[in-house]
Amino acid sequence: MNWQGEPQLLPEATLLRRVIALIIDWTMSRLIASLIGPYLFFESDFNTLIVFYLEVTLLTTLLQASAGQRIMGVKVLSYPDQSRISPKQVALRTLLICLVLPAVFTKDGRALHDYFTNSQTVRELY
Repeated sequence: MNWQGEPQLLPEATLLRRVIALIIDWTMSRLIASLIGPYLFFESDFNTLIVFYLEVTLLTTLLQASAGQRIMGVKVLSYPDQSRISPKQVALRTLLICLVLPAVFTKDGRALHDYFTNSQTVRELY
C-alpha cells in the first residue's frame, strides 16, 4: 500500500530474470525426466517437456511461480490488476510457453503467452 492507501503495483520482471528462471525450470525438468524415464511405460524425447509442463503448471497454480521463478524472485499475476490467475489461465499459459513461439513474439510489449492469458510476470519485492 502506498501512503494514500492504494495497493502498490509490483514492477515488471526483467527479461534476464525470466530467462534464468526458464533455464532453471528446464534443467530441473530434464534431471527429473532422466531419473524417472526408466520407470515410465514409454521412453520418449517428450518426457522433459511433460515434466516441465506439469512442474510449471502445478507450482504456478499453487505458489504463483514455478521453481525457477521462485528462485529468481518472479511471480505470475493477472494483468493489469496483479491479482492471482486462475488454474485454467496457468494451464493455457504453460501450454503456450511449451509451444515456444508465443513466448518469443510480443504484442504491445508483452509476450503472446502473457497477452493471450491476461497475465504478467512481476518482480517480487522482499
